[in-house]
Amino acid sequence: MGLFRRRPKLPPADRPPLERDERVLAWAAAGNGEGDGVVVATHLGLWLPGRGHRIGWHDIVKAVWSGRELTVTPGERVAERDGYLVVADRPAERYLLLDPGELPHQVRTRVTRSVAYTQEHALPGGSGRIVGRRVAGVDGLTWMVRYDPGTATDDAAVVAETDRLVAAARAAMAPADV
Repeated sequence: MGLFRRRPKLPPADRPPLERDERVLAWAAAGNGEGDGVVVATHLGLWLPGRGHRIGWHDIVKAVWSGRELTVTPGERVAERDGYLVVADRPAERYLLLDPGELPHQVRTRVTRSVAYTQEHALPGGSGRIVGRRVAGVDGLTWMVRYDPGTATDDAAVVAETDRLVAAARAAMAPADV
């Protein structure tokens, strides 16, 4: 018996419509009982069963591995402001993975690696999280704000304070001139 078990290749029938240079890092069969499929991690993002598109690592708000289930909470862009995006949580999606292999590790590593800056801030009448994320194929950081429930996201004072906080975060993360 070998020390390392080699995972079989992803069957061609389960292969999502990858980009030309997109590489599969890990995959696992999902047994949810409702249209089973495969979860595929690539260097660009995560392919989930029943979707015709990939979710970029930078668009995953949260991913949790329970030891049997992978729960993914994607983000949705709800507004674009000067220099940043406003995102909201989409409903969490759960996938039972009976033979997960390296998939949970790859998901955790890739989502974590995409976050370069994160900070929760108090805002007038609420709060929000400022996040600078690395996006595959894009230079620099993509800035996002995720408001906590109950925060008046269109209130002028909230928008002004958010603009100020994002500008300060961008300045703090800007490379120093040499």
